[in-house]
Amino acid sequence: MRRAVAAILIGVGLMLALGARADVRPWTVVASESSIAMRVGSPLGQRSGRFERWSSDIRFDPAAPERSQVAIDVDAGSLHMDDSALTRMAIGSAFLDAGQFPRIRFQLRTLAPLGAQRFQAQADITIKGVTRPVSFPVTLRTDGRTAQMTGGFSLDRAAFGIGTRGPWNGLIGRQVRVDVVLATRPAS
Repeated sequence: MRRAVAAILIGVGLMLALGARADVRPWTVVASESSIAMRVGSPLGQRSGRFERWSSDIRFDPAAPERSQVAIDVDAGSLHMDDSALTRMAIGSAFLDAGQFPRIRFQLRTLAPLGAQRFQAQADITIKGVTRPVSFPVTLRTDGRTAQMTGGFSLDRAAFGIGTRGPWNGLIGRQVRVDVVLATRPAS
């Protein structure tokens, strides 16, 4: 019995030691090759926008992507729609309310391998103080010196209290598509 317990303890110790060897280290976003974009339906067709400012805390090991740790804080007021009047409305109090809720937060929970550079991401999104889970496929390409993640998901804007009052609620589509491209490299 003692030998069995000792063997189990040694096995657990080895697994912990091997798991700790993964080189999860800070990576930085290459802004010129990255984007966070959105689109939503309207009476005038699809409308699109792009967030211009965000910060990130990315911990990544190219040999073990499933150990990634990613947090992205998006400046809600940095959204630029394809029309300046729409930009003012989108960041105003009826929609994102960037004055009261200046930050949109993305927090990766898990990254499960699907094979051939494909993963299933589980994350929490916080908008206007409301946090909801999202699950979406991503493609991750890395050569060890750089990594690029592409993926996207749809959000129900009403679940975050976005545009739920007034005449716009019935005119603007409830599903908002968010597409993300993050090009990264090891932090210096």
